[in-house]
Amino acid sequence: MTDEEPSRKAASFPSREEVLSFIRNSPVPVGKREIAREFHLRGDDRIALKALLKELESDGSVERDRARRLAPPAALPAVGVLEVVEIDTDGEVLARPIAWTSEEPPPKIFMQPERRGHPALLPGDRVLAQLQRQNDRTYSGRTIRKLEKTGSARVLGIYEMTPDGARLRPTDKRQRAEFLVTPAHSGDAVSGELVVAEVLPSSRFGMKQAKVVERLGDIANPRSISLIAIHGQDLPTVFSEAALEEAERAEKPTLEGRIDLRDIPLVTIDGADARDFDDAVWAETDPDVEGGWHIVVAIADVAFYVRPGKPLDRDAFRRGNSAYFPDRVVPMLPEALSNDLCSLRPGEDRACMAVHMWIDGQGELKRHQFVRGLMRSAARLTYEQVQDAREGRADDTAGPLLDTVIAPLYAAYEVLNAARIRRGTLELDLSERQVRLNESGGVVEITPRKRLDSHRLIEEFMICANVAAAEALEARSMPSLYRVHDQPSMDKLETLRSFLQGLGYGLNKGTLKPADFTRILDRARGTDEASLISEVVLRSQAQAAYSPENIGHFGLALRRYAHFTSPIRRYADLIVHRGLIRAFGLGPGGLDDNEAARMTEIGDHISSTERRAALAERDAVDRFTAAFLADRVGATFSGRITGVTRFGLFVELDETGADGLVPVSTLPDDQYEHREKEHALVGRRLGKVYRLGAAVKVKLTEADAVLGSTLFALLEPDDSTPEWLRKGGGGKMARKERAKGSRAHPRGR
Repeated sequence: MTDEEPSRKAASFPSREEVLSFIRNSPVPVGKREIAREFHLRGDDRIALKALLKELESDGSVERDRARRLAPPAALPAVGVLEVVEIDTDGEVLARPIAWTSEEPPPKIFMQPERRGHPALLPGDRVLAQLQRQNDRTYSGRTIRKLEKTGSARVLGIYEMTPDGARLRPTDKRQRAEFLVTPAHSGDAVSGELVVAEVLPSSRFGMKQAKVVERLGDIANPRSISLIAIHGQDLPTVFSEAALEEAERAEKPTLEGRIDLRDIPLVTIDGADARDFDDAVWAETDPDVEGGWHIVVAIADVAFYVRPGKPLDRDAFRRGNSAYFPDRVVPMLPEALSNDLCSLRPGEDRACMAVHMWIDGQGELKRHQFVRGLMRSAARLTYEQVQDAREGRADDTAGPLLDTVIAPLYAAYEVLNAARIRRGTLELDLSERQVRLNESGGVVEITPRKRLDSHRLIEEFMICANVAAAEALEARSMPSLYRVHDQPSMDKLETLRSFLQGLGYGLNKGTLKPADFTRILDRARGTDEASLISEVVLRSQAQAAYSPENIGHFGLALRRYAHFTSPIRRYADLIVHRGLIRAFGLGPGGLDDNEAARMTEIGDHISSTERRAALAERDAVDRFTAAFLADRVGATFSGRITGVTRFGLFVELDETGADGLVPVSTLPDDQYEHREKEHALVGRRLGKVYRLGAAVKVKLTEADAVLGSTLFALLEPDDSTPEWLRKGGGGKMARKERAKGSRAHPRGR
């Protein structure tokens, strides 16, 4: 060995940082052999490597899995058992490791699409999967095999007779595989019926089989559309006999133990299609405070009828909330309560929980008082009626109330709204579709739901009452549930900040307030990128939830907030009412010790049922929209990209708000890279870029109400497409085009 050999060997040995970087950047855990191969280590260098790896392990820089392979701390193994937890708004299937024990939240696992001929994964499914790390907090998973669930799985589908026998065709578009139904398992179903079936244990050979357990009706009936969404999310639809009997035994309230509020002309203001009326409002000037107001919000006293631990309470807890569909409601409470004794119908005595609130001329809540009362609504008004009356078009119902009731409500609202603006809330312009049906249940039209000042009026009154409830419970140290909305995570903020910077928008570093996001949205309003920025800001936000731990409500810029105003349709509000009753000694039906000890469990459960109902409601609207578009297959529409995934683009039509998928397989022939941080699909060869928020033209290729499937084909944009929508792609051609056009783009400076 020459004198030069040791120095050459020393120079070739990797540094600690190089080895650590290799381990961290590897998509799977690695062993000493892979590391030695990467750095071409032999002989004594392998001994030195072993010592270095032991050092990295001892100081916590890396960990070993069961196979003694190395990975960053808390990294997942190359193969593991996962449970599918949700399908997000972009259609991505998200899973989590079953064996996760850390107090830290598990990393996100995005499951790759299932192989052709295999049913798509659904929430609750368990799989053995191969895992590849994208970064410390994100993994990609590929199913090795699906694991059998405990208990019998159920599937919703259409029972059809074919030349080869009876088949069950699932209504879930992600589950394409059909099931065989033998005559013994048909349950007397007839061809074309919507049925619920139980999946039978798999045989080693042949088609999977199912047994019909419930018949839901003819699929040709338009009203079956909601049933598909309801059963698809497993919403409870049948009340127990005990709960129904308890509701039927309920009696009209008396003044016993209540304050008489019947002389106050409280009014309900709801949508024209509202089925229950659980809040009423009234306002008058406060003679003791210049510019101040005395506001009363009265809410149906559901806690008087639904007592902890009783059958009604058990059924209400299981449902968690009501779910609303274009043609029906799945209520939290039986109709004897939700549409009768707990509905604040005009001219009828009703039990209520009311809050008196006094605000100053700046809209600040100075004091409040909760009472249990007996009220009589002066009128059932709609948002449109109230707005028309305000604008000089009062009808016979609203006209007599204009000066004495409606005008004071608007005046108090203006003070509250000014306070909201000064407080600086997150103001996202989110469109909502309204599906109008004819008498037979067919779709007549789909339009954006109007947003009037009358809507905002009720919203501000309810927010004020919710703040008062949270303050009152906190002041008495009463266990309860807050409506919490956390700040965006640091990861999401960094991604958003980087993305906005590329469009010429700056997002402050350090602690952010809701107003910081609203300023960006205001600046973008009216520009080509407005919809894109609104979508990306929305996706950066945390999801609101129910919790006994108060972390405030970021979006509303409030330190404390609780849901108090809708106990007919939200179990959270019922819990808040019970807490107030116990805290202020307002009579029977207060919070019991068992509930007080279970607040975390209750909060987790009703946060879950809320998401379940929202998914069902959206699914129903999507299916009604697909039915509406079914006879327009082949037509061309304008829209915008609202979701970018590995498997394609989601597009929302301008005309109806319909959502549909443009499969990646239908895009121009290329290999497409999903750039998650840029919200874009980028063609590696041609450099084409498809980015969130881009305006597009599409052709409708499929609209199936049964499957809830709406598919589009993208029509190539013309030369008028703004350059900023094409910016960010790979490929030599794209880089040349961006170089030519960058100086002309006003945000390129």
